Amino acid sequence: MNIIYTLRSKKIKTQEIPKWGAYLRKRWEEEFVHHLSADEKKSIMLHDAGGACGYLWHIFSYEKKECLKEKEAQIAFNQERKESCYIFFQHLDFALLVENAALLTAEDLFNESDIYVTDKEFNWTYVNTHERDWCGPYFSRKK
Repeated sequence: MNIIYTLRSKKIKTQEIPKWGAYLRKRWEEEFVHHLSADEKKSIMLHDAGGACGYLWHIFSYEKKECLKEKEAQIAFNQERKESCYIFFQHLDFALLVENAALLTAEDLFNESDIYVTDKEFNWTYVNTHERDWCGPYFSRKK
């Protein structure tokens, strides 16, 4: 996981929070996907089911939530005022709390896949997918 090294090399204070991944994914879903019914979530494969791997970021790739994409998403994330935020992954229970996130940029996350960043209040999110040539990155606000 290069993200820890990358952040610490930039003097960005990070705290590892093991086993928080499931909690943060659930909270992210509550904040950014609350407008979809269970059937709609199933139709976009939001969760793992029947051997198909689900991804929370399908909310964006299936255009079920407004977002910025690709370069526009990177610019929006870089311009966002960042204080404290969470970083977590789709398929890991490992997460990070980033305390002084002002220096965190989209470029820092470039080599990470299926990674989610959100402020502590879940007002905005930035997502890098494993399908970087087709899907994402994405930036969205809770609204």
